[in-house]
Amino acid sequence: MAHSSGSSAYHGWRIAWALAVTQTIGFGVLYYAFGVFVKPMEAEFGWSRAETSAAFSLALLVSGLAALPVGRWFDRHGARALMTAGSIWGALLVWGWAQVQSLTVFYLLWAGLGLAMAMVLYEVAFAVLAVWFRRYRPRAMLVVTLMAGLASTIFVPLSTFLVQAVGWREALEILALILALGTIPLHALVLRRRPEDIGQLPDGGFFVEGSGQPVREASVGAREALRQPTFWWLTLGFALSRATSIALTAHMVPLLSEKGFAPALVALAVGGVGVVQLAGRLVYTPFSERVSLFHLSAAFMACYALGLLGLQLLPGVLGLWAFVLFFGLANGSISLAKPALIAETYGPQHYGTISGSMTSLVAVAQTLAPFAAGALHGVSGDYTLALWLFATLAFLSAMAIWQARPKAAMPQW
Repeated sequence: MAHSSGSSAYHGWRIAWALAVTQTIGFGVLYYAFGVFVKPMEAEFGWSRAETSAAFSLALLVSGLAALPVGRWFDRHGARALMTAGSIWGALLVWGWAQVQSLTVFYLLWAGLGLAMAMVLYEVAFAVLAVWFRRYRPRAMLVVTLMAGLASTIFVPLSTFLVQAVGWREALEILALILALGTIPLHALVLRRRPEDIGQLPDGGFFVEGSGQPVREASVGAREALRQPTFWWLTLGFALSRATSIALTAHMVPLLSEKGFAPALVALAVGGVGVVQLAGRLVYTPFSERVSLFHLSAAFMACYALGLLGLQLLPGVLGLWAFVLFFGLANGSISLAKPALIAETYGPQHYGTISGSMTSLVAVAQTLAPFAAGALHGVSGDYTLALWLFATLAFLSAMAIWQARPKAAMPQW
């Protein structure tokens, strides 16, 4: 007899909770901690803000471009060796960052960390959950993203404390140790390739009532997926929404400051976006089990446009909180919408390759977006032009997701 999906005996839930821990640590060390070390490094080496920030942009680009080969590896071999190796690689590079003496080496290290991101962060984690869950996939993703949503809350203050207490180099060595001890054992000991390999079924026993047979999902090959309009509409939608998210997140503090809000209010608003992101995931997940994922995701992507329009058109603090509410809702849902739509539309068998193909294309947009926002600011002298541009792109992203709805049954592969 198959186990109930809610049973603690189902190994998929152990994997989900293990990934919740490793994603929190991985994002905290590999992603959010970077900003804490910018000023200490600039003070020691005399580097400019453009020089230091270029390293992080390089990592994001490498991570996106590596998504396709990483996805292909996952489809063929699973995530256990991949994520374990990525954790080891990432910890070694963070330790190497602590020893850096030149800008060239700094860039090489962050290019390598971009590969580590591709091997251990959300893309691969969601691919694992797509294989282990069907009906309860949104809930499993929510478990991971809710905990990982606390990564900045935990690791930005922790990194700041460590820098002040022991210096930036020693702080990085401690973070490298945390990354190694907190992720390598969980990836190596808990992850498994498929539930069938240990005598279980996805969800711990997902059967059609009365038939005794497991529910079958679509199984579309990567080549077939790329021939269909749905893939390209989804890619366009997520490229535009991701560009909006990255650009506005990167420029949020100076943008709101230039709007005339006091520094304390700006800090409160930025923190508020993080809180609303978690709320967005809590709202998105139950609705994803009841309505079309395409309709739901399009509605949430449109929230980016609503937030930016609110900031532009509503007066004072009212516009600020409208921005916090709608931008946070959209930002929270985007991390769930992409994997959920890919898994539902194409199935788990080729998830890694299809998701990696999409991510590699989205990476170009997310890399260029912060520079585009900065360039528009330089041309116009403020963020007005950039805000209208990204509000338009956000609206187009929602339209693209809506248009992506398959018009006919997806062919089997």
